[in-house]
Amino acid sequence: MQNKNTTLIKPQTHLLEINLKELWDYRDLLVMYVKRDIVTFYKQTILGPLWFVIQPVMTTIMFMFVFGNLAGISTDGIPGPLFYFSGIILWNYFAECLTRNSKVFIDNQAVFGKVYFPRLVVPVSISISNLVSFLIQFSIFVILYAWYYFQPGSTVNPNIHILLLPFLVLIAAGLSLGFGIIFSSLTTKYRDLTFLLTFAVQLWMYATPVIYPLSTIPAGKQWLLVMNPMTPVIETFKYAAIGRGVFSWLHLAYSFTFMVVLLFAGIVVFNKVEKGFMDTV
Repeated sequence: MQNKNTTLIKPQTHLLEINLKELWDYRDLLVMYVKRDIVTFYKQTILGPLWFVIQPVMTTIMFMFVFGNLAGISTDGIPGPLFYFSGIILWNYFAECLTRNSKVFIDNQAVFGKVYFPRLVVPVSISISNLVSFLIQFSIFVILYAWYYFQPGSTVNPNIHILLLPFLVLIAAGLSLGFGIIFSSLTTKYRDLTFLLTFAVQLWMYATPVIYPLSTIPAGKQWLLVMNPMTPVIETFKYAAIGRGVFSWLHLAYSFTFMVVLLFAGIVVFNKVEKGFMDTV
């Protein structure tokens, strides 16, 4: 007879078995991983958390010079700094979560090979801990936003859709988690995908209306960019906060549905690979 204080560890019985209750049971470990990420990520840097501010500010300045001044790409009547920063903060959160989640198995193989716990704890903790950098960058955006909002003749026109911000962050987190754990599962066998992903994320940004408004794309071709699930997320935020951009409930529903399907597929693949990944890493 099994003792009531005994924890039984057994392999999953089939591919589609997803035990989210187990993830909740290990919530203390999840909190520990989140705290560890926040404390150690910039622990050995000189400027520490200031990099959360420096990186998007420098990126915004570079975009203003290259795409605004040299290339002359329209910002749809929105002040350059506000336009670029509004796209950067959500994109940075998505890209950072995706990149770090794609290396979960490789970076944690020593721990995974010795101690049992739900492996999903690690990628989920990355998505949560990166919210700290997002909130810091969003605070800078709010300051910049207030500056332009109270200028005489301001074209900044927020609306009720700003309440969708938590929903937009949720979609970005789900997409990055789904894509990230799929790539992490594949890189246990194919390490070249790590380099490919870094390159792909850079190109992906140019297929997302971060440095240009969707309205500048011919109407008949906008659907190509909307197929990118991050496009409605970025455009909705710009529309909600600034009052310019293309907003569609249908586009947003597509991104959310894409995220749910991708996340389910990612967890299934992740669960399958975790059973034998130590034989391949």
